[in-house]
Amino acid sequence: MEKKDLLKNEQIERLLSPHPLSFMKLQALCIFVIVWGIVVWWLTEFSSYATIFSGNGVALWYPLMLWGLVLLLVGVVAWLVAIRLSIFLLYLAVFAGAFGLIYWQHWENNTSLFIMVYSVAVSIVGFLIIELYRRSHKYIITNLRIIFKGGVLTKRERTIRYDKIADIDAKQGILGQIFGFGTIIPVSQSGFGLGSDKSFAAGGVELGTKKAKLFGFAGGGKEIQTPIARSYYELHGVYPYKDVKQLVEGLVQTHVPTQYQKEQVEFQKQQVDIQTQMRDLLHKQVREKPRGKAVKQTIEEEEPGEEQNEDEEKIVMKKTIAEDAFPPEQVDIQKQMKELLKKQKTVRVAEPEEEDVEEEDEDKEEGKEVA
Repeated sequence: MEKKDLLKNEQIERLLSPHPLSFMKLQALCIFVIVWGIVVWWLTEFSSYATIFSGNGVALWYPLMLWGLVLLLVGVVAWLVAIRLSIFLLYLAVFAGAFGLIYWQHWENNTSLFIMVYSVAVSIVGFLIIELYRRSHKYIITNLRIIFKGGVLTKRERTIRYDKIADIDAKQGILGQIFGFGTIIPVSQSGFGLGSDKSFAAGGVELGTKKAKLFGFAGGGKEIQTPIARSYYELHGVYPYKDVKQLVEGLVQTHVPTQYQKEQVEFQKQQVDIQTQMRDLLHKQVREKPRGKAVKQTIEEEEPGEEQNEDEEKIVMKKTIAEDAFPPEQVDIQKQMKELLKKQKTVRVAEPEEEDVEEEDEDKEEGKEVA
């Protein structure tokens, strides 16, 4: 990651990538193709069932049919378990490629040997693609955020700030516990990083005659929210797992606002609201004619023959001018501001003791230096 991509005052804490064994689920698909290709070659050439696959005509295609049937069946199971249709389509493409090559080159007499060689070659290509996909994943942990990057043809990127992380899910498989790597999924406040596991059960009954048919269907399902994300949206298979987990949790903790900080933010919001009300009121007063002068002139024009003394006249004049110069709305706003400042001052006095202790220690140290 280049320095120009960093934010102001941002520093890189860790640069990570998935462990070589973290994509073992995909690598297992390639291993299965190799193993099954060798098993089919042994069954059709050296086992006691070899006579079933010997002969001419359609019998020459029996090894390919057996190999392809089991391959597609495993592809369907992997599709349903991993919820990835691409696995089944990949196995289907491998089977179609084998069938096309045999038919094109007329290798029907050597189908068993071709299946074994073809399985090994396809699996090696699969391992290389998986390794390229693994290397495309980059995780940058900084002091302000986590950046996720991944993808071979289509580049994907996700950025999440620590104050937006609501939860952290961490997990280790059997290989992860042995080799020290694991996956960490930061779940955002909006729910990004959560997926759903859904189970469904259904049944049907069909009743019919020549003229009419009735079909009934009943079923039910259950959905559970669970932390799940693509490998390029999570810290997938990072090493060393425990150190990275502790680092992320520590950075999240430092960005969580305390109760005191939350109260200060709330006070600031209230102050902004009060200031907005005051500004609107002042704009309204500017548009209208001032009433204070009129009251002052009225009071000054009063005849001095009244019973009140001079001090009482001054007090009455000040009160009248003040009440008229500041309308009830403005008086209410001023009262709100005073109460808010008083409350904020009380909260500041009750600020956490740790900070007070730290300030006292700093004052003592400064005093020693001066001495």
